[in-house]
Amino acid sequence: MAFCFDQIMDETEKLRRLLSHWVEHNSEHALIYKGWAEKALSFDNEELSETLELLFYETMRLNMFFERAIKMSKRKKL
Repeated sequence: MAFCFDQIMDETEKLRRLLSHWVEHNSEHALIYKGWAEKALSFDNEELSETLELLFYETMRLNMFFERAIKMSKRKKL
């Protein structure tokens, strides 16, 4: 089955929307990790707090790659 131009554009737009959704979704989760890191400190679990902080930072770092993918999807045809 051959793809027409409209189908390719639909898939490209779908991917862009998914990438944006994933950034937003990850950011929401990152904030939850950060909040729980603070709570873990309140019940004297510094090791757990540090791990949750790392999850926060790594999730935000992951978002940089999603943002890069979004930019790439706008520059090149998929």
